[in-house]
Amino acid sequence: MLVMMLAGCLRLQAQVPSRENQVKAVFLYNFTQFVEWPAAAFDSGAAPLVIGVLGKNPFGNFLEQTVAGEQVNGHPVTVHYCNNEQEALSCHIVFINIDDAKKRKQVIQALKGKNILTVSDAPDFARLGGMIRLFTQVNKIRLQVNLDASKESELVLSSKLLKLADIYDRVKSN
Repeated sequence: MLVMMLAGCLRLQAQVPSRENQVKAVFLYNFTQFVEWPAAAFDSGAAPLVIGVLGKNPFGNFLEQTVAGEQVNGHPVTVHYCNNEQEALSCHIVFINIDDAKKRKQVIQALKGKNILTVSDAPDFARLGGMIRLFTQVNKIRLQVNLDASKESELVLSSKLLKLADIYDRVKSN
């Protein structure tokens, strides 16, 4: 009986995301406040704003708890767990958590030019064409933004968001 209880406790612990991933989940929600999507990105004025997670879910149910009951410009915020890039096409924000760099690049290319804010914490994300890379520096979550990628997808990033970010420059990085 004790072994079964301990196993249950360990399973519960495994479902609780790290503090860092909880902060990243809050960032994903906050991006909804600082990004403008074109009207064509929504089926209707009341259509949901969908935050997707493609790949391993590092957030447990914390992302769902974070957005529960929230609305942005009349759009209820929902979470969708995507199995592939085709499913991610129905999202407005996609957190890409795929370890395989080749597959990650393939996903970024599939979402390129769509009205989808792509986000990841992969080191090569901005270089591969992703829009916002989350990274930890001196125990704080920082942002690296690829403005070319966001402009290509017709997304407008608020100056308030950009003030907090390191801007990725493809020319300087090559």
